[in-house]
Amino acid sequence: MSPVTRPSFAIGGVKIRPGQTREMGLPITKLVTGAEVSLPLRVLHGRQDGPVVWVNAAIHGDEVVGVEVIRRVLASLSPRTFRGTLIAVPIVNVHGFMAGDRYLPDRRDLNRSFPGSARGSLAGRIANLMMREVVDKSEVGIDLHTGSDRRTNLPQIRADLDDPRTRGLAEAFGAPVMLHAKLRDGSLRAAARERGATVLLFESGEAMRFDQWAIEAGVSGVMRVLAALDMVDANGGPTPPPSLVSRRGGWLRAGRSGIVHLDATLGQRVEVGDRLGGLSDSFGKTLRLVRADRAGLVIGRTTAPLVNRGDALVHIAEIEGAEPPGVPDHPDAAEAFDALDEIPVL
Repeated sequence: MSPVTRPSFAIGGVKIRPGQTREMGLPITKLVTGAEVSLPLRVLHGRQDGPVVWVNAAIHGDEVVGVEVIRRVLASLSPRTFRGTLIAVPIVNVHGFMAGDRYLPDRRDLNRSFPGSARGSLAGRIANLMMREVVDKSEVGIDLHTGSDRRTNLPQIRADLDDPRTRGLAEAFGAPVMLHAKLRDGSLRAAARERGATVLLFESGEAMRFDQWAIEAGVSGVMRVLAALDMVDANGGPTPPPSLVSRRGGWLRAGRSGIVHLDATLGQRVEVGDRLGGLSDSFGKTLRLVRADRAGLVIGRTTAPLVNRGDALVHIAEIEGAEPPGVPDHPDAAEAFDALDEIPVL
């Protein structure tokens, strides 16, 4: 008797045989010129059994880091040795990506439009297509993002850390920090969770920039998740330190309008009252100092020099296991804090 092989994988009206990779486009709509607009994806259907996982990027059209992460991940995989099936969707918001815009042409935020509707707005139709053809066929998903509105983010996982499987995959990803994040109505993560999928949201870097440190963190993390799911063999590289865990945090906002000079760097540990920068007028007169309003870790910061009163400046995450000032940290927290010094981010 011949050995039993995996069945073909059906998506977008086609079937992909085991051990094959297929690139395709799922029709979305037409431009006013009549040109077709499609959702691009590549399916890697391994010869051996395993889970179905999707990885996507550019739900916001200006978030290019994830597109490069997916390109590098796919370049390292072969369907002949892969176990399971990977659906890669490098650009979800095709219209926004072509225009270099975060939003769709009607200014809708695609990540507030899930699960969408086949008869709804353009955002709703794209969301519905993504849910029907990708999410509903998968059990695990990785949603890749960057900072928005001239902000940059430390590599971080946002997920439901109270769910054991989600937390296990978040730990496997190995980002410097993982945040327990509430589900937002209309987001891909919320809609996919309703359908029973386990979802990690990765944030790293800045919009419209190929930050190499952000890309490398994403590639390594995605590959570690695939290894944790036994879809690929572990690469045998060094194990990252345990991710720091945060359940609370917030943005420190400008108390006045002016020109901001930030000294705070991503991954920096701060205590209450630490000076993080200052606000000045156009002649250099200091208007107000920027000081930390809580102890924790800098996981995001603005890159805009001109700010108005109330604008977000520095995102500080409070860290579980970190002791009050003057008391040695929890051993795991100390190890992870020390490792942050090795990440070349600004």
